[in-house]
Amino acid sequence: MAVEGAQYPVNLNIGGRPCLVVGGGAVAARKVLGLQACGADVQVIATESGPEMQATGASVEARPYRRGDVAGYRLVIAATDDPATNRAIFEDGDAAGIWVNSADDPASCSFTLPSVVRRGPIMVTVSTGGRSPALATWLRGRLADELGPEYEILLDLLSAARDELKAAGRSTEGPDWRTALDSDMLDLIRAGNIDRARERLQACLSSSLD
Repeated sequence: MAVEGAQYPVNLNIGGRPCLVVGGGAVAARKVLGLQACGADVQVIATESGPEMQATGASVEARPYRRGDVAGYRLVIAATDDPATNRAIFEDGDAAGIWVNSADDPASCSFTLPSVVRRGPIMVTVSTGGRSPALATWLRGRLADELGPEYEILLDLLSAARDELKAAGRSTEGPDWRTALDSDMLDLIRAGNIDRARERLQACLSSSLD
């Protein structure tokens, strides 16, 4: 059964793809940095650029937004201080089939941006569907405190074990990964006992494959 207002979660591969940010303030600069961190080819249109935007090193066209400027971009973020401009950007993108996010204006969004916790390749997102960015940010902080560097090591161990199974021609779906994760692997990693954690993982996987 569909839930009213429910959003479909995706992770977009935007590396090397053209993305547009309209606006030159601190909020727009944060959006630029987020796109750059994923390898996007970011273009900015802004009448004025603040110091935060200048620090991003992004290419900035110093002018107002013109109708149709969204053409040719995969993804657009409207972050001006003018609701009418943000709405025009959304309407242009919607008509062209281009995904548009308008900062702090869910009604002018074809997608919303979650709060993100990153730990190396691990990414955990929190979203309230645009209803309360403050709650999403608060929850992100709680998750960031929990997600320590040991999780990166855990991921490396799991990834290596998965690659070994694939190289041996075995299914990666059959092993009982949950039992391994529910074991004391994280405690061993936190204590610096990486080899013992690896042995615990192998033991758990081997018992489930016997």
